[in-house]
Amino acid sequence: MADIILSNAEIAEIYERNIATVYRVCFMYFKHHTQDLEDAVSETFLKLLLHKKQFNGEEHQRAWLIVTASNICKNMLTSYWKRKVDVEEEPVIASLPIETDETLQCILALPEKLKISVYMYYYEGYSADEIGRAIGKSTNSVWGYLHKGRGLLKQILLEAEDGKQN
Repeated sequence: MADIILSNAEIAEIYERNIATVYRVCFMYFKHHTQDLEDAVSETFLKLLLHKKQFNGEEHQRAWLIVTASNICKNMLTSYWKRKVDVEEEPVIASLPIETDETLQCILALPEKLKISVYMYYYEGYSADEIGRAIGKSTNSVWGYLHKGRGLLKQILLEAEDGKQN
């Protein structure tokens, strides 16, 4: 298999088409750490530039970017430095180049393994089977994550609604 080299125009087009998705994924991990959020987004696209294999269409490419961004964020969070140092930063919600709705804010509160499955299913339109292949889990596991995630999300949304009424 020959290595694939992308032109500057192709890279710009891929970036424009996927930047909001990659930002949302990284935001789920670093909502209060602007520098880490930006580093994770940059590293994701750097990995794309270094990726030498052909994608099977735009959907495969987008799934690869979502999983790569998620893995980069997880690696950053488990690094020695992150475990030992907690830097206080202002929330980045207002500075994001994407819109974040109330439901997305609630998805951010979900546990890690549920968060990415719920996001990919509801915000990116992936099927449970596609999510399973992307994150290396069985389709049944993904359905379990979605079921549990929906239950927790409903609870979070109800609590948020109760808080607004009081």
